[in-house]
Amino acid sequence: MLFGIAWDTSSDWAFAVSIFPILMKGLVVTLQATVVGFFIAVILGLIFAGLKASRLRVISWPAKLFTEFLRDTPLLVQLFFLYYVLPEYGIVLPAFMTGALALGLQYSAYMSEVYRAGLESVPLGQTEAARALDLSPRRTFMVIVLPQAVPRIIPAMGNYLVSIMKDVPLLSVVSVLEMLNVARIIGDRTFNYLIPLSMVGIIYLILTLIAAAGIRYLDQRLPKQGIPFR
Repeated sequence: MLFGIAWDTSSDWAFAVSIFPILMKGLVVTLQATVVGFFIAVILGLIFAGLKASRLRVISWPAKLFTEFLRDTPLLVQLFFLYYVLPEYGIVLPAFMTGALALGLQYSAYMSEVYRAGLESVPLGQTEAARALDLSPRRTFMVIVLPQAVPRIIPAMGNYLVSIMKDVPLLSVVSVLEMLNVARIIGDRTFNYLIPLSMVGIIYLILTLIAAAGIRYLDQRLPKQGIPFR
């Protein structure tokens, strides 16, 4: 009895157990969208960081304007644009890939700033020493600068990974059956929203705690002097 309302705990537990496998299917989609979106953000973020660092304004300024546009417009607007506008020009993507691409584009703008900060934290003497050894700019960047920058930006990158995961529910607006959308559908059909939504909240909390622990582990384990690439 809670606030004068009879509460059938046994039936609630049975309901929770019965919908758990369905929520797990939604969880798989959530994790897939998170991984694909993060991968896109990591790759594009590095590309944007390199373009913005170019000494040629014809290269750096368009990259800066584009990333600023991505940062200053809502993810939902970008998602709608990719899903509804691109098909008018013959570019049709599946709902899942559209959502993952929107996540990746949005966070690539933030990730480019993370890369910039990490690259600028590497002492200039490292680049000068590589130049003195007659290493090419590409080899200097890939072997000397980037391996030293990555360990310093792991915490920031991890935070954006968690943010991407928590933004995945926005993909429900383009019919992606991620975990929260599955919970909403269950609530619509059973008129019981409390249990499925509570379960989703608990699962997200667990995922966030696991991700935070993984980020701390990497931050402590990766050598601050640089990753020894070969």
